[in-house]
Amino acid sequence: MVCGRCEMVVRAELEKMGLSIIAMQLGEVEIATDLNESQMQLLSQYLNELGFELLDNKENKTVERIKNLIIGLVHYKKEQLKSNLSSYLSDNLLQDYSMLSKLFSEKEGATIEHYFIAQKIELAKELLLYNEMTLSEIAIQLNYSNVAHLSNQFKKITGFTPTQFKFLKDNRRKQIDDL
Repeated sequence: MVCGRCEMVVRAELEKMGLSIIAMQLGEVEIATDLNESQMQLLSQYLNELGFELLDNKENKTVERIKNLIIGLVHYKKEQLKSNLSSYLSDNLLQDYSMLSKLFSEKEGATIEHYFIAQKIELAKELLLYNEMTLSEIAIQLNYSNVAHLSNQFKKITGFTPTQFKFLKDNRRKQIDDL
């Protein structure tokens, strides 16, 4: 679950099953009772039909938590990162970054850094389309040291400069969970 609507859909499915939700946040749900095997299969089926996946092993959960921390950092937090990304993830997950990095790369076929940059570029695309901020303001909001750095990464990821992208008819934006 990477947005409020995702949480709403999952909450509705859990409530339809008569499950009591204790806590819910990006990618995680805590329910009041343990599920038996048939309930787990039914829940998994419902979630798959909605485009979600039930994560049942520790490695997949860790990768999902990494993704959710990055999505939260890029799309929802307005303050700048006080440390580097590796420290941020290690501190939040209470695990060594090299282990997190290796696991993420094995499971996703891309590095954590590439995923982080991809999230930032998707947000840059969104902000460019809104046409309410200059490229300099977008670079500052996304914590780039300068516009050239943002522009270089933007072109590397999309194949277009930010200005070229702005004037495309098909702006090629992706859903957050498709990155």
